[in-house]
Amino acid sequence: MTDDRGVWVHAMTRGLRDEGLVGVSGAGGSPVRTVQVGGLVAVVADVDLDDYGEAALRRNLGDLAWLESAATAHHRVAEAVWRHGPVVPTRLGTVYRDEAALRTELADRRVDLTATLDRLADRTEWGVKAYASRDRRPTGQPDDADGASPASTGVGTDYLRRRRARLAAGEATARAAVDSAEAVHTMLTRYAEAARRHRPQDRGLSGVPDWMVLNGAYLVHAERGAEFGELVRTLGTRYPGLRLELTGPWPPYSFATLGQGEST
Repeated sequence: MTDDRGVWVHAMTRGLRDEGLVGVSGAGGSPVRTVQVGGLVAVVADVDLDDYGEAALRRNLGDLAWLESAATAHHRVAEAVWRHGPVVPTRLGTVYRDEAALRTELADRRVDLTATLDRLADRTEWGVKAYASRDRRPTGQPDDADGASPASTGVGTDYLRRRRARLAAGEATARAAVDSAEAVHTMLTRYAEAARRHRPQDRGLSGVPDWMVLNGAYLVHAERGAEFGELVRTLGTRYPGLRLELTGPWPPYSFATLGQGEST
């Protein structure tokens, strides 16, 4: 490997050989290969550091088109590895200057990575999002049933009273949605082996007009996936003010991520 070539690490696993990844491409479209150290396996793609070094990554991570393409390739590799056994997906953009630096990292973290792979064996990640409708009436839009303003009706006191009542009702509805989402998360957490709450996505990113009140990730044994899905459906019926969206199963991105390589 020349000095201007680095390795993009997609995932960590064990017991996987190169022949199990035939036809799988990773970062930059490069074919993936394995680097094995003491029973651990890193699944990597060789990359040009002019395009994937520290400065290039800082620039490219702000390019939405590049980011989408890189994330798709990263996820594709993690899923391919996951089909063969437990996987620790790495953070997007984990690049080492050379294979020697990666081998040193694997040796230094062998105990922790082995324990993590043991914990994730036969486990999958499920995502649950909860949405609630929320009135986002533009400021100044009339609240009266007939659209009249206080100036036109001459009953400003009654208008303000109705407006305050509507605002209070909206706040109560919002609180009820948050409380319901909290209850859903609590029950899903009790069922799962581990849980994470991610920040709710902005409407502009999610493409959903409703208000996201829960963005949860749950680690579930592979044999209990159907039961977990049934629990989500039951909770959706129990809390009709929420719309629950179930996604998965996925590799356990939320529960096992190796950080950025020191060499980037």
